[in-house]
Amino acid sequence: MKAMLLNNFALIEQNPLELTDVPIPEPGTEDILIRINVCGVCHTDLHTIEGELPDVKLPIIPGHQIVGIVEKMGSEASRFKEGDRVGVAWLYSTEENCRYAQQGKENLCNNARFTGYHVNGGYAENIVIPEKFAYPIPSIFSDQEAAPLLCAGIIGYRALRLSEVKPSQRLGLIGFGASAHVAIQVAIHWGCEVYVFSRSGEHRELARKLGASWTGTSNEDPPAKLDSIVNFTPAGPTVLDGMRFLDKGGTQALACIYMSPIPEMDYIKYLYHERTLRSVANATRQDGNELLKIATEIPIKTTTQIFPLEEANQALQLLKDSKIDGAAVLKITE
Repeated sequence: MKAMLLNNFALIEQNPLELTDVPIPEPGTEDILIRINVCGVCHTDLHTIEGELPDVKLPIIPGHQIVGIVEKMGSEASRFKEGDRVGVAWLYSTEENCRYAQQGKENLCNNARFTGYHVNGGYAENIVIPEKFAYPIPSIFSDQEAAPLLCAGIIGYRALRLSEVKPSQRLGLIGFGASAHVAIQVAIHWGCEVYVFSRSGEHRELARKLGASWTGTSNEDPPAKLDSIVNFTPAGPTVLDGMRFLDKGGTQALACIYMSPIPEMDYIKYLYHERTLRSVANATRQDGNELLKIATEIPIKTTTQIFPLEEANQALQLLKDSKIDGAAVLKITE
């Protein structure tokens, strides 16, 4: 099968992903083999490729926002049937009896494996995954519409929940890429008033089209203090901006897997009055199921830009330069 393979970490400007022929994987007893139609492009892929994340297995095929068709099943796999359309997200497998899983926090499992990070991912024609970790894709969405929901959507949804935003409250979104353009639709569905901070004029325009009440950059103060904030940027200094925008008792949730150092903060200015700062780590299957359900009810409209598989390096370069409106998606097979 064709795949974009990473053999060595490098800046994306050096085109480190190489189009390669690799063997089609064989499913284990409880696995399914998926013929991949599309795979979304994520900032986590970029951090993986550029060597900013620990414990990455090399060589690796990145990608974890996968939509495809079940092509083959293991001898004990029965959840799906051949020909079903399914999705694969970041969470590839966990130890289901670990203490975190027993608390409903399987995303924190010490032995969790992640797609396109510990195991080969979706920048390829096929993937094998444990059937318990695949999602049925609602028929309302095309392949390219569904792909961004499987990471950008899921992690954005979890970040919204962990930000503790309530209906009718004021929510800030710092950064407005693939995840935020889904999260804003959920927040507005909940009746929130949304304020968007982005350095990109095109992204601010998209935010206004999707219902943002106010847009600006993180150098500008919003017209009112915010009850909750989700920060989607990997830039540590924006965390202090977010804390400055929060009202008393507010929460800022950091939705990135990687972030540059957060500057030292003055306790009284940024954190006092029971403000909360928290990270968002991965997501659970429950998050995925809830997001796909609410996405169907709204319904969420994803904005996508399509690239062929062999242009994965170019798509990631545009993502790095904030030149993708919405989400980039690799078209792999028909």
